[in-house]
Parts: sequence; structure tokens; C-alpha cells
Amino acid sequence: MALESLRYRRGSLEVRGAPAIALLGCLSLAVELAGGAGPSDDLGALEEFVGQKLGFLLSARPTAANLGREAERLRTFVRQQVETPGVTPQQLRESIIGYIEGLLEKDRRDNRNIGAHGASDILGRVPGGGPVTLLTHCNTGTLATAGYGTALGVVRALHQRGSLSRVFCTETRPYNQGSRLSALELRHDGIPVTLIADSAAAVTMRERGVQAVVVGADRVAANGDVANKIGTFQLAVAARHMEIPFYVAAPSSTCDPTLASGRLIPIEERPGTELTQLGGVLLADPDVDVWNPAFDVTPHELITGGIITEWGVFAPSEVCRALAERGEQ
Repeated sequence: MALESLRYRRGSLEVRGAPAIALLGCLSLAVELAGGAGPSDDLGALEEFVGQKLGFLLSARPTAANLGREAERLRTFVRQQVETPGVTPQQLRESIIGYIEGLLEKDRRDNRNIGAHGASDILGRVPGGGPVTLLTHCNTGTLATAGYGTALGVVRALHQRGSLSRVFCTETRPYNQGSRLSALELRHDGIPVTLIADSAAAVTMRERGVQAVVVGADRVAANGDVANKIGTFQLAVAARHMEIPFYVAAPSSTCDPTLASGRLIPIEERPGTELTQLGGVLLADPDVDVWNPAFDVTPHELITGGIITEWGVFAPSEVCRALAERGEQ
């Protein structure tokens, strides 16, 4: 896959999952470099070539923060390498490839830490320490990351501890990432999962003993507001009403301290045909007006459980500051 194919186009969803988008974008660059793309005898020209390729990453998908964050980190790494005395263009090329390959293992390690922190925090709130019943949304597992997952990483960690009773998985209309991907992953791993309609989430919380809701994130603003798959906001409202802890699980690269609040997060919109058609079959009047945002923003005050990162669980209003103190911003 060429790096340019990650640029967002209305109606396209070739790569999904914020961590996976960032990883695949960087790995696509590594493949191009390993194949000999770019100048071979000029450090400055090679740096410029990489910078141009990263420009596609920075403009590709407007809602997810991981993509831009990893591109900027890679740009900084390249500059540091160029300034290293005696480095050759070939050494620069190899160092970039090595750096990018390291991102895969880092993402897996971060996801396992997210799972461990989230599992411990959830169990700490449950009398007797579990087992617990969870509800999750969209797909945040192996198919959205380098492996293990963020919110599904928490599910996996609880299951591995023998502390998961069941996880309810929303279908996640209109693209059905929950039914097509999350339910598949969980069934494959032998994790007890029940698929529900999006419109059944609130009654599931009330009637099926849900003890925590855990979702992923595409971007976290400085005040702790979170952009995630459309439908997340209404889950948080329902959980707050029923006093069920609502968690967001995301790596530190998802935090964007440059945006004061979620109102400033750009939200992708997708084609109306996702609602009016299914597999080419017409489900609604083809001329009906459709609004189909891909994401919504959940206010920080509704994230009552906390934001789970690879460094621990933080109150939404504190997460960006806490990560900055660790040098993660």
C-alpha cells in the first residue's frame, strides 16, 4: 500500500483504527525506503523526501490524533539523525526503518499495559473483585492496533485473569465494526461475548448487570473531552444516569494538548449511502437528507471511570498534564 492511500477520501475506509492508521502509515514509509525510494547520496534531500511523505500522514485523517503525533515524532527523529556528525544517507535510511519497526513492539507493549491498568482499576471498584460484566463499542482490538488492543485489551486482561463474566458488544452502526470485527475477535479468543443492537445499549446496562463501559478514543483534548466512534456520547450519558463507571482506553499518543476542548476536534463525515443502503440494497428514500458523522465528542465530566493509558488511569481533566510531566507530549 502506498503511503498516499491513507489520505482520507469521502466514502473510503481502507484503513481504520487510530493506532493502526498511524502504524500502517509509518510502515508504508519504511517499505518505500527499504525498496530504495528517495535520494541515496544526499542527507538533506533524503530528509526532505521523508518530510514530504510525512506530509501525507499529517493531512490524512483529521479526527485521529495518533497519526499526526507519530509523524511529528518521526520528523524529529530524522532531524536528530541528520544532525549527528558523520551519518551517511544509507545510515539515515536504515535508522528510520529501524525506528519505525520499533513502533510495532511499542504499540503491543503499550496495549498490554493499558489492559493491565484498566483491569486492575475496574476490579478495584467491584465488591469481591469480580468477575465483571462489561460493555464496549466499535472495534479497539487486534484489528485496530498492532495487537492486543486498547479497550479490548482491558477485556482480554480481565479474561486472562479469570475475572470477566461477559462483554456486551454493540454492532456499531452504520459500518458495523462491532458486529463484523469485535465480535469476531472475541469469539476467536474464546471470550464470552454477546452482540447487541446499538439501540439496546441502555437497556442492556440496566437489565444485564453491566458494571463498566470501556471504549477507545481517536483524540483526547486538553480538558479530557474525547472524540470516538459515533454513538460513544450516548453510551456515556446512559452510563452516567445508571451510575456505571465509563472508561476510555487509549495510548498517550491519542492526547492532543493543543486543543483546549472537544469542540475544536475536527469530525469526519461519511457518505449518506451508509445509512440508506446495505450491500447495494436500498433501505430508505434515496433522496432523504442524511447526516452521518463518523465520530462524536464525549464531555470529560461523563468519563466517570477515567482515561486508561499505558502509564495508568487518570481523571480526564488531568490526563494531558500528567502525560506531559512524563515527557509524553
